[in-house]
Amino acid sequence: MKGTLRRFTLRARLSALAAIAVGITVAATAAVAYFFVSSQLNNQVDTQIQTDIRIATSLGQNGLFDVRSASSVVARFRGDLLQVVGPDGLYYRPPGAFPSQARLPVTRTDEEVASVTLGRQTVSRTVSISGTTYRVETVGGLLQAQDGTPLALQVAHPINDMIHTLKELRFALFMLALGGIAVAVGLGYGVALATIRPVERLTAAAEHVAATEDLDAAIDDEGNDEVSRLAQAFNAMLAALRSSRQQQAQLVSDAGHELRTPLTSLRTNIEVLVKVPDLPSDDRSGLLADVQSQVEELTTLVGDLVELGRHDENESERTEVGLHLIVERALDRARRRDIGMRFIVELEAGSVLAQPVLLERAVLNVLDNAVKFSPPGGPIEVTLRRSDHWVLDIGDHGRGISPEDLPKVFDRFYRAAAARSLPGSGLGLAIVAQVITDIGGRLSALRRSEGGTLIRIELPIVAEIEPGKSE
Repeated sequence: MKGTLRRFTLRARLSALAAIAVGITVAATAAVAYFFVSSQLNNQVDTQIQTDIRIATSLGQNGLFDVRSASSVVARFRGDLLQVVGPDGLYYRPPGAFPSQARLPVTRTDEEVASVTLGRQTVSRTVSISGTTYRVETVGGLLQAQDGTPLALQVAHPINDMIHTLKELRFALFMLALGGIAVAVGLGYGVALATIRPVERLTAAAEHVAATEDLDAAIDDEGNDEVSRLAQAFNAMLAALRSSRQQQAQLVSDAGHELRTPLTSLRTNIEVLVKVPDLPSDDRSGLLADVQSQVEELTTLVGDLVELGRHDENESERTEVGLHLIVERALDRARRRDIGMRFIVELEAGSVLAQPVLLERAVLNVLDNAVKFSPPGGPIEVTLRRSDHWVLDIGDHGRGISPEDLPKVFDRFYRAAAARSLPGSGLGLAIVAQVITDIGGRLSALRRSEGGTLIRIELPIVAEIEPGKSE
């Protein structure tokens, strides 16, 4: 069924749904109207018959029915036909009877009703006499003949006019329903045109982007309806893609710029070593040391680029990990790298939702950065505390970051003037910012009043882990 519907255009489906909805509404309204009118007409007939019964019963109770004058007659009574029948099927002459009038048919049920002596019993049916349709009501238990024989009173009311009226009403309601459905189809098609037009523009824009990869395309997104919100989301998606492409291009450009210098220097040194085989040993040793340093720098840069480029590969592998355990492992690695550095550590136990390897790399990058700018043997303070979130502070006692450099320290390849002579790729803190942001955290750099730099990492709390408990 679903596949069948998708064979039709959205415009056709909207028109059909509008027609069906209006058709059901009109049909239900017509049915209610017909039922109401029919009920009113039937109530009028019942009221007329009940009035005849009350008047005729009053006359009969005055002893005007003569059981000895049995004959097959009915009487005209207030425009209706009136007949009295006994339990043996005999007919009795009522007042004002017309002998030429045809009988009303009497059934076995009518005779049983006529034999009722206590209480009132009524049966109704519809009969056709000489081309006229009557509603006949037989009532027993109200009359008796002069000799005490129980009698039943029959009243027949013509309903040809009512039948004709209901027939015309059915036709009128049917035509009204057809007209309503036709109007609904037209209006539904018009509404579908107006509704689908912006969707078609959105589709055309998406097809244009897919065919040309032109991310500068955009569509009109004015308004507050659902289609406008879809257009706004589409434009936002294109803006995000443009930003991602620009960042990617900038990364490639920056990486090329950063790679150019060590590669040029490395090539120059190697050319000298190749072309001048009889270099003095001291010069050769110096060139080889430069080559080794440049290779290490290239290795670090390439590793950081790879790490930066694959940050979203393990998005689905986030797990609940002990943040204090992550920090402790990063501290162990930092101590092994610089044995003479002193760390002052104060950690509270708690957990976060993250990729353990990436988070440990981010913390280690901050520690390495603190080690790089700390004086020899100077303490590095590492504090993990809980407030409404986890706060990890890593502070050094170095020269500190200048105010003009603070807003840029987490940018890719940015290196302050004072740090350009030191080893590094300029990507360490950029990787930290990317990892922390991806897991919903915040990162900031502050100047310490007592000197040095404080890097603050703030992460959402997941749950408590008891001190010493492993992951």
